[in-house]
Amino acid sequence: MVFQNPYGSLNPRKTVGATLAEPLAINRRGDRPAREAAARAMMDRVGLRQDQFGRYPHMFSGGQRQRIAIARALMLNPRVVVADEPVLALDVSIQAQVLNLLMDLQEEFRLAYLFISHDLSVVRHIASEVMVMYLGRAVEQGPKASIFAAPRHPYTRALLAATPSVDPAHRRAAVPITGELPSPLNPPPGCAFASRCPYVQPRCTEHRPEPRLLEGHLVACHRAEEID
Repeated sequence: MVFQNPYGSLNPRKTVGATLAEPLAINRRGDRPAREAAARAMMDRVGLRQDQFGRYPHMFSGGQRQRIAIARALMLNPRVVVADEPVLALDVSIQAQVLNLLMDLQEEFRLAYLFISHDLSVVRHIASEVMVMYLGRAVEQGPKASIFAAPRHPYTRALLAATPSVDPAHRRAAVPITGELPSPLNPPPGCAFASRCPYVQPRCTEHRPEPRLLEGHLVACHRAEEID
């Protein structure tokens, strides 16, 4: 797991070396010298210097701390890494560096990422498969190219329209979204997005739409075929 906040996800009382060696110690992988060697090797892979091995988290920038968190997540050679908004707390220029690092590590370690984000520009950069969720339910899922080129769910369309882009080809007309988000503790019957959807019909408030295949991806909307 790579957590959202690099300022809160590292133990301030542990050095970088101790932080990286800890997963190996917990899982009884190797002796102390072997764990230190593995931690130092991982530091090289994520772009940290060897003279930083004995430093504490407060001595690093946000981008460097997130590199430490990524290194820690890779210490046990996982097949899947869950990344929860891993660049949200970083400056835009540092975001690009961390995203490029994640992509390089994915190729090197043959990883799969479960990448959680509300920033669709970041999703467009890193994802191959996209799932859009609303109130805890998937409303649209499919290959990135299909979702971004031809979104069929009103919520997906609204998200894409609200995402700034310097490329005119990626811009979409604004979709009006009104009303309040329903309570996830007491979700409404039918489609959870119905109370805010500009295309709502009576059946939307009565029957929950099931995901169905449309134009190469899954979409949970009664009117998906009618929406341009």
